[in-house]
Order: sequence, then structure tokens, then C-alpha cells
Amino acid sequence: MTHEDLVALDHQYTMQTYGRYDVDIDHGKGATLWDLAGKAYIDFAAGIGVNAIGYANERWVEAIYDQASRLGHVSNLFYTQPYAKLAETLCRRSGMAAAFFGNSGAEGNEGLIKLARKYSFDKYGKGRGTILTLKNSFHGRTSATLAATGQEVFHNYFHPFPDGFRCARAGSMDALQEVAGHDVCAVLLELVQGEGGVYPMDQDYVHDLAVLCAERDWLLLVDEVQTGIGRTGTLFAFQQYGIIPDGVSFAKGIAGGLPMGGFLANERCRNVLGPGTHASTFGGNPVCAAAAQVVLDILDEDALAAVREKGRYLRASIEAMGLPPLGATRGLGLMIGVEVKEGWDNRDLAARLIQNGLLVLTAGPALRLLPPLTITRAELDKGLEILKSTLQSL
Repeated sequence: MTHEDLVALDHQYTMQTYGRYDVDIDHGKGATLWDLAGKAYIDFAAGIGVNAIGYANERWVEAIYDQASRLGHVSNLFYTQPYAKLAETLCRRSGMAAAFFGNSGAEGNEGLIKLARKYSFDKYGKGRGTILTLKNSFHGRTSATLAATGQEVFHNYFHPFPDGFRCARAGSMDALQEVAGHDVCAVLLELVQGEGGVYPMDQDYVHDLAVLCAERDWLLLVDEVQTGIGRTGTLFAFQQYGIIPDGVSFAKGIAGGLPMGGFLANERCRNVLGPGTHASTFGGNPVCAAAAQVVLDILDEDALAAVREKGRYLRASIEAMGLPPLGATRGLGLMIGVEVKEGWDNRDLAARLIQNGLLVLTAGPALRLLPPLTITRAELDKGLEILKSTLQSL
């Protein structure tokens, strides 16, 4: 199949809901991808943070094959080993108490919403189900998670949205207090706002927010769909903020490219959702769980330390180039935002880089870099060279 054949097939038979770049991807190895014509690309995008251990990792492929050969799926009415072992690993390494498995980040955040509302209902009864979120946030594409998202651009077309959410300016406790009330049961936030432009939360703000939640018996919910599974240099970003949330969602990198998501609950919330209150047909799928166990095994403490070092190297290298369209960098680990200066368009810059063999993303007004966590120094340097040669003469 040629590129033109693939594009024609896509346009004829799929809904055109994605603003795709005019590039196809056929296969990959490590952090390098190739298109149908054999052109190579260095990947600083990782499927929007999904391919945490790169492409065609042999341990990952073998685990998927072995598990698929034994058991591909069975109802959650029965026990299987892979999800139980995975839950143990996640809880032991995060300090949380119990896991629920689903299929996506939005589903994980929907689970957190239900967890908070049932916790409050069980303790206080009706009338206390509002969840506070932050402006510039992003929590998913379902109706409820769009309602929770603090960006008006995502609120077109789909009204009416579910109620029960109020939004406050990020970083300001006064702004949060202004929208609080006796009907609140939880606060949901990203510790690094990803889609909004890769903006890390201030440590003091997060600490004060955790104190307020404890005082008012609000659940503190952390959306770690993008920041989790080693992306920021620790297994979860909250581990760098000195807090233990009541609930944490995860997805993207957890299964290294297979669809999986879910959430973790702390000890006081582990039994809030009992039989019949929440479910997911494919949640804890044996093949996905086996793949996820390999991802976590690879992302040990040495690998996470390497993520932090690679992030520092990548940011310092970009800032040292002094490229005309780019300003300062920000982020944690290998979740990096690069400021695009006034007068430049981040999507246009991304398109130029992609055409020259470097896959990057945009987020808010910035370029966003989310390379595989296992990317080599040689691949980082190749990507940096493409960045420099593409943008230095603009």
C-alpha cells in the first residue's frame, strides 16, 4: 500500500475527527519509526505519551504473545492472575491501597468522579456531589469529563453537559475558595496540566490544597493519565509533591501501547465502590495486564532516574540552541513544554519538524515533547539535530 492509497482508504471509510499530519507510520523500533516509503522519524511524541517503553520491545512482545496464547479475555466475574499481580505492583510502588482497571484515561477519571460522589453520599447523603476542577485542565472526551475540563474550547457543540462541576483559576487558593460551597465533595486536578500547555503546579499550592481537602473532607483526586507511569521521573507525579491523594487515575503509558486505564484509591476509599456500583467489560484484560506488568518491571528506580536525567538533558540542550521561534522550557521528567514565541504558530512549527523526521506534539500555545521513556541518548541527539536544523534559519 502506498501513502496515497492509505489516505484515500482513511477518507472513504473513517470519520474525519482527527486533524492528521500528512504522514503515515508503518513500524518502529526503540524510539525510531518508519513510514511506508521507508523514511525514518525520531519519536518525541510516543503516541501522546502511550509508548512508554518505545516500539517492538522484545519483553513486551513476548509477554503479550504468551498471555494471548493462554487467555485473551474472560469476564470479571472470575479471577485471573495478570490483573491481580498488576494491582499489587501498582499499589506497592505508589503507596495506594486498591486498583480498578478500565480502558482509557477518560474512563479512569469517570471512575474517580463516581468514587468521590459515592464516598460523600454514603457519609453525608444527597446534595454534596459537586467536584471542583481547574481552568486550563483537560480530563477526557466523555460528556462528564468534558464538563470537568477547564477549557471552553472543548465545550462547543455537545450541550447540555452533566452538571456537578465548578472551575477555579489554577494556582490560587482564593479563587478555589470563591467557587467552593457546602455541596462540594472533591477537587480533581492535574499536577502538570498537559493539554493546556505543560504547566506544572506549584508545590505550595498543592500542599495548601491537600490541607483544605482534609479540613473539609473533600476527596483529593489527581488525574495522572499523562503524568503517571514514569513520565515525570517518578512512577506518579504526586510522589514529587509530598501528598497521598484519595484517588489517582492512570492510562496512556500503563500498558505500553495497548488500551488500558483505571484508578487507584487510598485506604479510606478502597471499599467505597462495592459489587454492582462500577464495572468495565474489558477492565483488567489479561493481555493488557501482562503487557503493563512488563512496562512496570522495565521502569524500575534506575530507569526512572534515567528519565529525570534525560529530561534535564533535553531541556538544557533546547534552551542552549537559542532557536528563534522557541523560548523557555518547562515540565517534569520527559513531559516537556517548549514556549513558542509570539508571532510563531506552534502547529506550523510541529508540521515542519514532522516533515523533517521529528515527531512532536502541540499543547496549548507550546510545543510538547513526550518521547518514549527508554529513548537512547543517540536518538535524543538525532532528534535535537533535526530540531536545530529545521528551526535555526526561520
